Amino acid sequence: MGRNIKRGKKIFVLLMIIVQLSLMIVPYQSVSGAAPRQMENLNRGVVAVKVSNGVFVSWRMFGTDPSDIGFNVYRNGTKLNSSPITSSTNYVDAGGSTGSTYAVRPVLNGQEQAASETASVWGQNYLQIPIQAPSSIYSANDCSVGDLDGDGQYEIVLKWDPSDSKDNSQAGVTSDVYIDAYRLNGTRLWRIDLGKNIRAGAHYTQFMVYDLDGDGKAEVACKTADGTKDSKGVVIGNGSADYRNTDGYILSGPEYLTVFNGLTGAAVTTVNYDPPRGTVSSWGDSYGNRVDRFLACIAYLDGVHPSLVMCRGYYTRMVLAAWDYKGGNLTKRWTFDSNNDTKYAGQGNHNLSVGDVDGDGKDEIIYGSSAIDDNGKGLYTNGLGHGDAMHFGDLDPNRAGLEVWGCKEGSSGAELHDAKTGQTLFRWTSSGDTGRACTADVDAASPGEEMWAAGSPLFSCTGKNLGSAPSPDNFAIWWDGDELRELLDGIKISKFGGSTLLSADGCASNNGTKSTPCLQADILGDWREEVIWRTSDNSALRIYTTTATTTRKIYTLMHDPIYRLGIAWQNVAYNQPPHTGFFLGNGMSTPPVPQIYLVGATQQPTNTPTPTTKPSNTPTNTPTSTIKAVPQDINGDKSVNMADVILIASHFNSVATGSNYDKNCDLNSDGAINMADVVLIAAKFNYTY
Repeated sequence: MGRNIKRGKKIFVLLMIIVQLSLMIVPYQSVSGAAPRQMENLNRGVVAVKVSNGVFVSWRMFGTDPSDIGFNVYRNGTKLNSSPITSSTNYVDAGGSTGSTYAVRPVLNGQEQAASETASVWGQNYLQIPIQAPSSIYSANDCSVGDLDGDGQYEIVLKWDPSDSKDNSQAGVTSDVYIDAYRLNGTRLWRIDLGKNIRAGAHYTQFMVYDLDGDGKAEVACKTADGTKDSKGVVIGNGSADYRNTDGYILSGPEYLTVFNGLTGAAVTTVNYDPPRGTVSSWGDSYGNRVDRFLACIAYLDGVHPSLVMCRGYYTRMVLAAWDYKGGNLTKRWTFDSNNDTKYAGQGNHNLSVGDVDGDGKDEIIYGSSAIDDNGKGLYTNGLGHGDAMHFGDLDPNRAGLEVWGCKEGSSGAELHDAKTGQTLFRWTSSGDTGRACTADVDAASPGEEMWAAGSPLFSCTGKNLGSAPSPDNFAIWWDGDELRELLDGIKISKFGGSTLLSADGCASNNGTKSTPCLQADILGDWREEVIWRTSDNSALRIYTTTATTTRKIYTLMHDPIYRLGIAWQNVAYNQPPHTGFFLGNGMSTPPVPQIYLVGATQQPTNTPTPTTKPSNTPTNTPTSTIKAVPQDINGDKSVNMADVILIASHFNSVATGSNYDKNCDLNSDGAINMADVVLIAAKFNYTY
């Protein structure tokens, strides 16, 4: 014990000496004290679309890219721009055609880097991905995305919804629920049959797609039961068991949580589902409605690694269980149960959100009118009860911290509260149930985001009445060239007070009157968002992308922690749009640099396929540069330790005095070895010990 204390003191002193020596040579560059968190190592997501004046080309800027990074655009191997593009991440090639191919090369410190993957040209503003329905009674429903094979490109995970699916309040036997995975070229990777003991409906199957163990490949996790069959035909539990009662509810029998291999669909590990069912009536009714209201999310509860959080209940009792996944095993981190703190009972929602609300680098779970801290303890509840829709982010950029806007059942209307404390900032009351609410910066004349609910006027983020609200109140999307957000409802995208920007003819929305897409996310190209809708005949998914140019340069929203986790939970219960952890709107400041490191040592992107209605061959990998994970084992001893800290610091000093640049020590890939790299390696070292 004494040795460890002395060793810790020596390490601390040595770190301080390194930092002080560094500060004597180069001015300090501000870096958050929080340890960097694991994030996906994506490719550039190059997308090219034929437009009337040529070909629109768009690509990703990474959250680890320096703000002054430039790009060169290549058509068929020939550079198009005379000087690096530094003010945006899109380009219109007047000489392009549907037969062209495009790639981009980053430019750092005047030096051109390795080429991205290549992209063929889409003949229209969507990519059509063929899918295969289990039978004619199924519709393509909620989707999620994750890099299932580690190649830097997203795959799509799709839940199939049968025509006899039921809300929890409705009796009736349902058909099986299926989950598929597809590459963007239409290749189906696998299919999982959840079996007869998982009921079909929006509240039963919340599936998480995320890289849970940091190996660069996403897993898929969801609730399972006896009879669930993985992609290899392996049955979980007792395949002949049938626990459905005469009303179609499943109120007995074992319940499981399974993590599936994202690439193969094979079940990796299965544990008993927590929170368990217990006595049905303890959740608020005896017939099976409230006991089976499930939610789920991903949260960085230690600030660095993702944890899986599975939930049950929100009308009365609410329970959340956090799991860590490593080495193919699930380990319980904590369980929160409102039975142990009854003021949290009934304070949940039909959805949830996740983010660091108290600035400690670790995530909290926003659970409607309450929040659960990273340690599994209750953070606060404001007592306003259950609601149907909720939005969380930096909604008011002129006040410190983050905010939550949501509507409530009963006569509670809608309210905006401080995400850290639960304190109500302003409230609109109504005479009845308020079933919808939305928030977005739709009006440039009003600072911050505007917010509204079903039946309410449009409010500023400070509660000022701005007049009539938009009629759509489901989703909002960053689509055109300005920073304002557009309205997404059904199969249309429109400008507030203006015309329709997109109508996805031939497509259909999901989830009844909710009219939601399969998924909304920044899947390809620059920071604007894509939308996935199903075709009306359920034979394909379409990924729609914008072709509007923009001079706003922002790193991919998928490298913003709050937004990325919003994509993970978007399929949960009553789907909600994602929000960023920084204000993205008119008059915005430069977005903060995300404290992240990219997992996976090598990026091997695949080509983005040409739109097709039939599966094509798997795209060929295009060689590209190795992107180092951060923090890095610099000396190759398979450990991040003091030796690595010293190496980073010594190279930092060498570069400052004119010695050679060692890219292995450039942990944040900004083209320089500087204080940011020292802090990144030290943060990881301190965390490890």
